[in-house]
Amino acid sequence: MLEIFDVRYDELTDIRSEDLYKLRKKTFKDRLNWEVNCSNGMEFDEYDNSDTRYLLGIYQGQLICSVRFIELHLPNMITHTFNALFDDVALPKRGYIESSRFFVDKTRAKLLFGNHYPISYLFFLSIINYSRHNGYTGIYTIVSRAMLTILKRSGWQVEVIKEAHITEKERIYLLHLPIDRDNQARLLLQVNQRLQDPCSVLSTWPISLPVMPESA
Repeated sequence: MLEIFDVRYDELTDIRSEDLYKLRKKTFKDRLNWEVNCSNGMEFDEYDNSDTRYLLGIYQGQLICSVRFIELHLPNMITHTFNALFDDVALPKRGYIESSRFFVDKTRAKLLFGNHYPISYLFFLSIINYSRHNGYTGIYTIVSRAMLTILKRSGWQVEVIKEAHITEKERIYLLHLPIDRDNQARLLLQVNQRLQDPCSVLSTWPISLPVMPESA
């Protein structure tokens, strides 16, 4: 079963947190070459703290994907790390969360699921399900151009709040991610179209989903 669920920062075991931070280093430092803090082969920062919740996608005991959530009124990457770029944007005080450090480990996903399993779209849907289940109104996040393209391709009706340049050539985007029923249905449709055995648990939280092997 593919299990997608949420945990608090202080609920992460030493083994699971080490795996999470190593995969983040592999994604954000090694592959994307972001300027992130790394130590002992792991990536973590000041926002990995007791205010944080993580979504984890686990299959056969292996971590496949994760994202980090912090309530928007608390210190986060939008209001602190990138404050100089987005301080002119009026953000809501309550009812919203900030997401960061979204990743899907492509190597593990391909090995365990094959080439065509819609793990990214399923994880987007999981983010919506989690947010709705916990009574949030929406999500704000900062993404790269590549991630913006992936989000738009999924059918999620994301809203670009502001575009900014962190270098002469590199742009980032402050987004609002709506979590209403319409966007949940859009992601459900995308996932169901790609799964060989669509399952009703896709609209629930947490998600526990059997994985069908790819046809030869």
